[in-house]
Amino acid sequence: MTQYLLRRAAILVVSLLLAMLAIFILLRALPGDPANALLSVQATPEQIAAARAQVGADLPISEQFVAWFRGMVTLDFGDSFISTLPVAPEIASRLAVTIPLTFLAFGLAFGLSLIVGFIAAYKADRWYGVALSGFSQLAIAVPAFWVGILLVGAFALKLRVLPAGGFPREGWSDPGAALVHLALPVLTVALVMTGSLSRYVRSATLDVLGSDYLRNARAMGSTMGTAMLRHGLRNGAIPVISILGIELATAFLGAVVVEAVFALPGLGSMLLKAIAQHDYPNIQGILFVSTLAVLIVGFVVDIAQRLVDPRLRHGAGTS
Repeated sequence: MTQYLLRRAAILVVSLLLAMLAIFILLRALPGDPANALLSVQATPEQIAAARAQVGADLPISEQFVAWFRGMVTLDFGDSFISTLPVAPEIASRLAVTIPLTFLAFGLAFGLSLIVGFIAAYKADRWYGVALSGFSQLAIAVPAFWVGILLVGAFALKLRVLPAGGFPREGWSDPGAALVHLALPVLTVALVMTGSLSRYVRSATLDVLGSDYLRNARAMGSTMGTAMLRHGLRNGAIPVISILGIELATAFLGAVVVEAVFALPGLGSMLLKAIAQHDYPNIQGILFVSTLAVLIVGFVVDIAQRLVDPRLRHGAGTS
């Protein structure tokens, strides 16, 4: 297991380095110049040259990459072209909205998907089991922004029980107000995620219900609940764990759409604004943080799978 951890950590580092290289190259391959964010349409050649020197666009591409790489490694993302403020503190303040939104939505979706997926599998011959399976299919096809708009119309405009968007100025110093403002965004992400995740829970549950070991346990006198807890839970969890990692990463990256619908000052809205303004330091910093988060989620999921499944541990130890 130790050898696998070291090997997997090395893969994580290499993947991050390759992702950093890709981010740098792709941004520079886009049409336009980073200095355009500082210039007006009537800019003179002297102003253009000064702007390029200010943002470092006049340096050789290799020097630009070394400077950017050094900053990423030390978590110094530079200063915004537009606001001239440091990027790292701004990203940290935005993460205070995006991370709670992601984990609250993921936790709610996980709980709902366990219930929906299990009932849809265990009661597949009943009308409500079929209805829950249909809900899962429908939720996958519905865009997140449309779900958000429907929830705003129902709970904010019609019932007037929840705010339509925004976030308190005092942030998490008033947790109650912050959670109230995140209620609809969290519900939006959770409903969409539940549709996808519950399908995998249903599939894993059907596999367990049709397994020989579960039938043998029932034949030896165990109740269905005891047999599922002692024999079915671990086996059913193995294929679901990898999907949980994908869904968590998707929820984090999907904050772009949800934060735009609910006008939340999170990482997604910051990225959209940076793209519109061609603010390269902000774009690079956000993409780096997002990529790092996704890679860490994948790393944790791989470790969790080996802790749950002893067959993978033996394979990791003998390889």
